[in-house]
Amino acid sequence: MGELAGRLAVVTGASRGIGRATAVAFAKAGARVVGCARKLEGGSFVDDLDSQQGERCRILACDVRDSAQVTAFRDQVEGSLGPVDVLVNNAGIVARAALESLSEDTWGDVLASNLTGTFLVTRAFLPGMKSRRSGRIINLSSIAGRAGTPLLSAYCAAKHGVIGLTRSLAEELRDEGIAVNAICPGSVDTEMLEQGMPGGTPKMTPGDVAAVALFLATTAPAALTGACIDVFG
Repeated sequence: MGELAGRLAVVTGASRGIGRATAVAFAKAGARVVGCARKLEGGSFVDDLDSQQGERCRILACDVRDSAQVTAFRDQVEGSLGPVDVLVNNAGIVARAALESLSEDTWGDVLASNLTGTFLVTRAFLPGMKSRRSGRIINLSSIAGRAGTPLLSAYCAAKHGVIGLTRSLAEELRDEGIAVNAICPGSVDTEMLEQGMPGGTPKMTPGDVAAVALFLATTAPAALTGACIDVFG
């Protein structure tokens, strides 16, 4: 049946890129997968599955920047499927601009999508994990969470924040049976790379990053928590 047979996974930002590849990898490993995306258009990860796999999966609309939408999403998932075993916080956006030309709205939107969304979704699903003293939380940071990148100040700040959140929460939950880790990809063949680094050469595919997420969700030892795994290609 697969390494995740019978498990319930939630993947945010599952309509494209790394999120879509991760949702597909989890479904093929036997999981029931619920993805979310701000806009449900242009197909979804369910389209990449066979009929048997697709029956276990769905994608719902949720803007992770909006606390009310996140709560409603959590209620819909847990109300129909039960508590979540694996949570992947992948949703995010990028904005490319020099700092002096970066508007407050754009700054706020990048931080809200990448960092605040990770906080809101984790806060929503954490009680279910704590009640069973079991769970795995995987946060998508970036190479930009490790180093500075010109013209990506908001994105770098947000992804550095995801690493800080990951490490802090790992310590907070160390005795709760819940592992919290982050993945820091380098250049991946996605629309986000095209937006953030026009002309950049991708070193890996979304599937390469999804394979790391699958490891963290399955065979990674419980003692592996608070790690920020570099996947630079």
